[in-house]
Amino acid sequence: MPDRNLFSGLRAGFPADLDATAVETCDTPAPLYYSWRDLDRASARIANLIDGLGIPASSRIAVHADKSVESLMLYLAVLRAGHVYLPLNTAYQAGELAYFIGNAEPAVVVCAKRNFPWLSKLAFAAGVRNVFTLDNDRSGTLLDRAVFMSDEHDVAERSAGDLAAILYTSGTTGRSKGAMLTHGNLSSNALTLKDYWGWQASDVLIHALPIFHVHGLFVAIHGALISGSKMLWFEKFDPRATIREMARATVMMGVPTLYVRMLAEPSLTKAAASNMRLFIAGSAPLLPETFDAWRERTGHTIVERYGMSETVMLTSNAYHAKDGERRAGTVGKPLPGVQLRIHDDKGQSCRGGEIGQIEVKGPNVFKGYWRMPEKTAEEFTTDLWFKTGDVGKVDEHGVVSIVGRSKDLIISGGYNVYPAEIEGYLNEQPGVAESAVIGLPHADFGEAVIAVVIAKPGATLDAQTLIAAMKNSIAAFKVPKRVFVEAELPRNQMGKVQKNLLRERYRGLFVA
Repeated sequence: MPDRNLFSGLRAGFPADLDATAVETCDTPAPLYYSWRDLDRASARIANLIDGLGIPASSRIAVHADKSVESLMLYLAVLRAGHVYLPLNTAYQAGELAYFIGNAEPAVVVCAKRNFPWLSKLAFAAGVRNVFTLDNDRSGTLLDRAVFMSDEHDVAERSAGDLAAILYTSGTTGRSKGAMLTHGNLSSNALTLKDYWGWQASDVLIHALPIFHVHGLFVAIHGALISGSKMLWFEKFDPRATIREMARATVMMGVPTLYVRMLAEPSLTKAAASNMRLFIAGSAPLLPETFDAWRERTGHTIVERYGMSETVMLTSNAYHAKDGERRAGTVGKPLPGVQLRIHDDKGQSCRGGEIGQIEVKGPNVFKGYWRMPEKTAEEFTTDLWFKTGDVGKVDEHGVVSIVGRSKDLIISGGYNVYPAEIEGYLNEQPGVAESAVIGLPHADFGEAVIAVVIAKPGATLDAQTLIAAMKNSIAAFKVPKRVFVEAELPRNQMGKVQKNLLRERYRGLFVA
C-alpha cells in the first residue's frame, strides 16, 4: 500500500508534457480545454486558499456542488492540503444536508450559488465558519478568492492510514453512515485497477458519471489521472452525444441505465464503437439482456465489476483474456490483493456454488464508520473481515455472482427467498423489460413475495400469466403472490432500484 498523500500518487501519473489536454468539456456552449498544468496550478491555488483559513489538519470539507472541472480541481486541492473530502449528492435536500453537516462537522462547505441562501444558514447554525460557492460556469466565491493565491503548493504529508474522504452510504435502512476511506485505500485500488484494466497514457475516457460517488470520482477519475489519460467531460449524460464521442475515446464507465439508453439510439453501431477498447458497468446489476444486446450492437463485451462505498472496487470480470471470460450475471474474480469469502448465517464457510454472505479483506477496505465505533465493530468479523451485506456465490472457477442484499432476503413460511433469483426468471418472460421482487409483511407466511414488472415498449403484460409461468419454473414458495405492472421502477441517481420505496408503497397489501 503506497504510504503517501493520494494526490502525490495521482500527480505522479501526469504526462511529461503538462501542456497537453487533460480534460475537454463536451456539453458546454463551446469546448473548454484544461491542461495537466491547469489541474496542478488551479488545485494549488485552492489548496493555498484552504491553508489560509487556519482550519485544523484533516478537517472535513463538504461539497454540494454541480459537476464541473473546477469541482474536480477542488477535490484535488482538498487532498493536497491534507484535508478530508466529503462529497454530497446534489439531489440531497435541507433535511438530509442538516444531518450530514451535523454529523461530519465540516470546517468548510462549498455549494452552488442557487443554494447558498438556505444552505449557508444551515451551515452557520451548525458552527461552520467557511461557506463558499462554486458553479459549473467557472464562477463562485471559491474561485474569486483562489485566483489571488500562489499557484505553487507543497503537498501536505499524509500516510496510508490517514483519512482522505468520507462517503455517506445511501441510508436505505436508517440514517446514513459515513464510510472513512484512507489515502492508502484509494491509492491501492487505483494502482490495482490501472494494471487490471490495462490503462495507458494513450487512453481517452468518456466521463459522464456524477462525481459525488465512488464510480465517477474514485474509479473513473483516479484511473485517468494516475495513467495520464485525457478525459472527455460531460456534466450530464447525453446518449447521442456520448455515442458520437466514442470515435475519439477508448474507455467508458457507466451504470446500466446509461447503456440501456444508448441501446435505444440507432446511431449505436459497431462502427461507432470501433475505436473503443473497454466498456465498464457497475453501481447496479446489469441485466443479461443488456449485456447480450450491447455485445451484438457494438461488438464489445461489457466488463461488469463489484464494489461499494466502504471498499471501492472488489471484483471485476476480466479485461485480459488470460484472466478468464466475461459472463453475463457475474462480477468476475476478486481483484489482486482482495480476499473474498462466502459464509452462512452461522459464520461457516459455504461450499462452491452455495449462496451466503459475502465478506472481504484487503488494502482497499475502509477504516470504519465516522463516529460510529459500535457500528464499525458490528460490521467486521472477529478475524477482521468486512461483512458487505451482500449475498452471493463463487463458482468453481472463482467467479463471483451477486444474488442480492442480505436486507432484501425474504423469509416466507420459513424458507429463504433471494429476490435476484426470482427476478432472473421474470426477466426471461416474454414482454418483461425489468422486474423488482420484494417481501411484504404477511400474517401467515411472515413475509409474502411480490413482484413489480416493467413491460418492454409495445408489450402488454398480464400478472396472472406471469404468475402461472413462475409456477412451472420455480418452487411454489418462491412464486410471487402478487405481480404489479408499472411504468417504471424508482431509482436513485446511480440507477439502483430503491426497493425500500416499493416496500413502503405496498406495505399494507396483506395487512388486515
